[in-house]
Amino acid sequence: MSKFGVIVMGPAGSGKTTFCQSLITHLQLNRRSAFYVNLDPAAEHFEHQPDLDIKDLISVEDVMDELRYGPNGALVYCFEYLMDNLDFLTEGLDSLTDEYLIIFDMPGQIELYTHCPYLPRLVKFLTQPGALDIRLCATYLLESTFVIDRPKYFAGSLSAMSAMLLLDIPHLNILSKMDLIRPQMSKREFKQFLVPDTTLLDDPRRKTKTSVSVDVHGSDPRDKNALMSGATFQRLNAAVANLLETFSMVSYLKLECTEEDEGESIDAILSHIDHCIQYHEAQEPKELPDEEFEEPQED
Repeated sequence: MSKFGVIVMGPAGSGKTTFCQSLITHLQLNRRSAFYVNLDPAAEHFEHQPDLDIKDLISVEDVMDELRYGPNGALVYCFEYLMDNLDFLTEGLDSLTDEYLIIFDMPGQIELYTHCPYLPRLVKFLTQPGALDIRLCATYLLESTFVIDRPKYFAGSLSAMSAMLLLDIPHLNILSKMDLIRPQMSKREFKQFLVPDTTLLDDPRRKTKTSVSVDVHGSDPRDKNALMSGATFQRLNAAVANLLETFSMVSYLKLECTEEDEGESIDAILSHIDHCIQYHEAQEPKELPDEEFEEPQED
């Protein structure tokens, strides 16, 4: 019998653990069982204590003390150690039934989602038929305030697409901490960021004057004027935006953080997760109604 699970990923500070805690609370209120697996060997504070914690196997603090590694090197070492001791996961998860949603809370170090081989190996182990056989869905959280800085938004979207291609499992992207963006952006303006495209490169908030006229698309990256004017950086942003638009693989759901909206938001995201892992084969994903943002106040 297959099990069901979701991997929660994203950059540091994007709200992964908070999302996991909210998801667990929502499942419990709806009389569904959750099994919380912490795979961040540096995590310390939890609202719901993990049912299975990598820190019972190895922690970043121990590696830094004993091997004198830095934080990033220690985290990579922890995942290498986990890959050599996968029985730790098997023993903790093998007895679970299909009534549980297994929630894997991942670290925020971006290299794990770009070029390190450990997550693909972990996903292959978890989903292997005949073993744990977990139907997995990946969620990638990006802080909604990234939309204020367009280059950061496109870089985050590129990392989300990289994680999607790396893991090769059903994937959802989520803009978190929506309460932080409301005072700064209208609903109509924000809605365009749910699907990245090249029109978002033109940011009227960041129009600057330059004394040197440079062709952004045809400039030589080695040219000093192009470098000082930021033309090469603009070319890179344009290339990333074109890549995302061409393949059209990235779109976002919204994660509300206010008490009055969080339950409905979590319920909608959970319905998408259930649809991806076929928890309820006949259930369609729920969509949040379009709420009106207040217009940001001008100084």
